[in-house]
Amino acid sequence: MIYQIILFAPLIAALIAGFGWRYISETGAQYVTTGALFLSAALSWIVFLTGEGTQIVTIARWLDVGLMEADWAIRVDTLTRVMLVVVTTVSALVHLYSFGYMAHDEHFNEGESYRPRFFAYLSFFTFAMLMLVTADNLVQMFFGWEGVGVASYLLIGFYYRKQSAGAAAMKAFIVNRVGDFGFALGIFALFMVTDSVTFDAVFDALPALEGQTIWFLGMDLPALETIGFLLFIGAMGKSAQFILHTWLPDAMEGPTPVSALIHAATMVTAGVFLVCRMSPLYEMTDAVNAFIIGLGAVTAFFAATVGLVQNDIKRVIAYSTCSQLGYMFVAAGTGFYQAAMFHLFTHAAFKAMLFLGAGSVIHGMHHEQDMRNYGGLKNKLPVTFWAMMIGTLAITGVGIPTFLYYDAVGIPLGLAGFVSKDAIIEGAFAGEAYFAFWALVIAALFTSFYSWRLMFLTFYGEARGDHHTHEHAHESPKVMTIPLMVLMVGAIFAGMVYYKPFVSYGADAFWASSIAQQETSYGESAYGDDHGDDHSDDHSDDAHGDEYAKEEYEPFGHGPDVADNYTYVPGWVKLAPFFAMLFGLLGAWIMYIRRPEMPANMAAAFPSAYNFLLNKWYIDEVYNVLFVRPTMWLGSFLWKKGDGATIDGGINGLAMGIVPFLTRLAGRAQSGYVFHYAFAMILGLAAIITWFAIRGAA
Repeated sequence: MIYQIILFAPLIAALIAGFGWRYISETGAQYVTTGALFLSAALSWIVFLTGEGTQIVTIARWLDVGLMEADWAIRVDTLTRVMLVVVTTVSALVHLYSFGYMAHDEHFNEGESYRPRFFAYLSFFTFAMLMLVTADNLVQMFFGWEGVGVASYLLIGFYYRKQSAGAAAMKAFIVNRVGDFGFALGIFALFMVTDSVTFDAVFDALPALEGQTIWFLGMDLPALETIGFLLFIGAMGKSAQFILHTWLPDAMEGPTPVSALIHAATMVTAGVFLVCRMSPLYEMTDAVNAFIIGLGAVTAFFAATVGLVQNDIKRVIAYSTCSQLGYMFVAAGTGFYQAAMFHLFTHAAFKAMLFLGAGSVIHGMHHEQDMRNYGGLKNKLPVTFWAMMIGTLAITGVGIPTFLYYDAVGIPLGLAGFVSKDAIIEGAFAGEAYFAFWALVIAALFTSFYSWRLMFLTFYGEARGDHHTHEHAHESPKVMTIPLMVLMVGAIFAGMVYYKPFVSYGADAFWASSIAQQETSYGESAYGDDHGDDHSDDHSDDAHGDEYAKEEYEPFGHGPDVADNYTYVPGWVKLAPFFAMLFGLLGAWIMYIRRPEMPANMAAAFPSAYNFLLNKWYIDEVYNVLFVRPTMWLGSFLWKKGDGATIDGGINGLAMGIVPFLTRLAGRAQSGYVFHYAFAMILGLAAIITWFAIRGAA
């Protein structure tokens, strides 16, 4: 029953708040939705901390059409438990935070009811996301997948009077439909070759499909690679990877709590979750894995470069999210699914805190979002300052390089981002994905720069912009700062506390069979029963293992062995992200504290490069030329020439031209003389007789 409560409590609360708020009041709607989410979050943590193995709870028969049979069932394994605590915890804190942030909104008229609708949308989104992560089959996952798409459309466009908000909602919806089309094709293809959409049945059928082909787009293509690629297109759209990333920054048009919920911790991680859930498939698709690694690396680098010059505080964090998702996909592409989920887990804490911290700054500065109009807010917003400082330390990767002490302590010492992000970077090197390794290191440098740039522009230096706004700047109420303090704990300790169960030896007992098991050079499963138990018992405090392990296999050259090999990378590899963080910090300090005139001088000296980054590599402009303008021209053509000239013109011509003409002709035939009508009848009769005579002769 506990799983049903976790899943359906947000849905019931959304229905009550959305349709029954007039009976329970606006405040009652807020309490109902928030209380339901805290209940789901508490139960999710109980499941996370005490649950073991895989459990499948059947709710009802859902699909039973021919060979397609599937139950509406809740699948609970380690992968699900991790996502449950991420989704429900962040959502519960966002609900609480929204009490203060949405208390007075200038986008709505005095007395206009908007809070029940907002909280209902938040809860509905959470239900859809829970449906996605608890799905036991691909169709059920697709239901949740589309549900979060609908909810995100409603939340991004919540300020429906703003044209930019409506456009952003449409953009998110349309771009995601491109990815979802690929996801749907992947599901169709999987069903065609396995006769099932249930995960266990699909995974059991995969070995028999190796080497088989499938007819697609007029070509005979490898079945597994084609299916893996189609499914990943869905992940690209939902997780805003390069090419399909354009919706994410514009989605900041929604209220800031929406940004924290959807674009920091939950919806945008659905693609990473999909790849990890389908890891048994991706373990057999080397070409697709190479594509995932390359695209993830490009996304991480691209988004980090664009974040360097953004001035909207929320857009900086949005591009940071896009970049961090690239890290997760690099880990998943190398087969290091544990690290991908580890970074997803830690990222949820510090990125949600950064978004909510940005919302607190915006709230205190009377909805000013341009960082160029900030400055000197450290003492006016002390709790927000320390929350964002810890979030910045976490995302930039502040910690002690592991090789200096690791054997003695057994866990990395540093904030959450340091532990999880460095594991991915080291894993990329161990998996011989050297392009991805260097792209991620450079992205780490840029991440440090733009993160500290945000801090320096916002909290340090002289006050800029409107004097009246600065004079009345104030700290947010406790209902907004308490979620920040809770997330601060996660940003500090999540990496160190959960390092061992997620990515260190002994992770076999944690992950069990929820992700694909990798083959090591021992010939055993990297997290299998024999090797995993022995290794975790004897060496749980030493991630480097024993002398036997060091002698028995080389650290590189075993593509799938990243989970075992990443701790063996050379010391300079472990130092690379650490020094990247330092160089980024130093650069930001010089340019925004020591010599604040320097950024403007550099932008003037290199206008092409500056505009290239400021305009996001002109990807939107390219899409505008390739897709938007042709589509608008076609729509205008079909409207004016097709609908207006052809359809309307044809009907109008018939009604106003041909019909009156025929009427006039008919009127002339109505002479009123009987002998005229008799003569016409005789002519008609003669014509009929002639027709039958000729036809009979033929």
